Amino acid sequence: MPDVIQAGDTEQAMVLMQEAGGVDIVLCDLADRGYDCLEFLRIAGRVGLVQAVVLCGELGPELRRALVPMSTLSGLQLLGVLRSPLQLWALRKMLLRYAYRRSPVVCAPLQKNLPTEEEIRRGLALGEFRAWFQPKFWMRTGALAGVEALVRWEHPARGVLLPADFLAAVLAYDLIDQMFLQLLEQGLSLLGVLRRQQVQLELAFNLHASQLFGNELVGRIKEAIDRYGFPGSTLLFELSENGLLDSSPRIQENLLRLRMLGCSLSVDDFGQGFSSLKLLCRLPFNQLKLDGEVVRHVDDPASQAMIASTLALATSVGMSLVIEGVSSQKIRNGVVAMGCELGQGFYLARPMAGYRLLPWLDEHRANCLAVKVIR
Repeated sequence: MPDVIQAGDTEQAMVLMQEAGGVDIVLCDLADRGYDCLEFLRIAGRVGLVQAVVLCGELGPELRRALVPMSTLSGLQLLGVLRSPLQLWALRKMLLRYAYRRSPVVCAPLQKNLPTEEEIRRGLALGEFRAWFQPKFWMRTGALAGVEALVRWEHPARGVLLPADFLAAVLAYDLIDQMFLQLLEQGLSLLGVLRRQQVQLELAFNLHASQLFGNELVGRIKEAIDRYGFPGSTLLFELSENGLLDSSPRIQENLLRLRMLGCSLSVDDFGQGFSSLKLLCRLPFNQLKLDGEVVRHVDDPASQAMIASTLALATSVGMSLVIEGVSSQKIRNGVVAMGCELGQGFYLARPMAGYRLLPWLDEHRANCLAVKVIR
């Protein structure tokens, strides 16, 4: 059983920790002499006497709202904030999570090097970058609202790689347009197959704001949809909120060109950055996509306030709202109860390769038809 040291104030705690050679976790009450506690944590962390902190006590709503999402405090890992009176099961849950993260088997850091330019060019030449597809739904009915194309690198030696493993390198080597155009071709080809089956879908792609500095990409998009005979309204382009903060006139002009083609535009990861409301209203977007972190704790009043305010904002400026990160029935039910309609996440459907999407669509249509017949 781990040793527990108890101190009546920060001065005594510092002495006891030095005598013990340091501790793993400090349980600290910020409601009482909060400033002293923060100074104590800063100094103790700097000299290596403690690794993590759990806060407890009755904090004001503004402090709790600020502290709960934080992962670090005074340079220390913040495990969480507990209310008074202290509930041992909640403390135990935090301690177990801390022990799990420190396990050398689970948490040994992987030394991942970004791929070289030659590796990426080879992968592009061999068609290893593939579009996987994740459906979006009308959550009340379960009806399909569209699909999003997500890039995966089907690496011959390392298996299926996620964007976190290679996207920074693709951007650094200025190969992002080449990769995107391959995905666009794959997506439109799939839509062509579905069209022959009398199935129409909206298909979403992610764009990086830097791709819209020049005019060539929009022209290539128009050329592709004309070649396949699809209207521009078939496509939706998602751009991360953070990438729009300093959007130049050239980017704004190309966003307008996409909208004039009939394409929809979505602000991705909304709530992760600090977009100007004036900028948001000036740009030609017609959808907001709320970041999944916002809905992870859907019962939390702060999360509910963000969801409600984002829904009100989207409604007031004539945009639709998509809830990302719908990873459980609890989240789905919570956001639907608040009036949200569109959703995407692992609970609803996971990303899948194109060859899996076609039978999935058949099964989904059959299930929807069965529900209608039963009703």
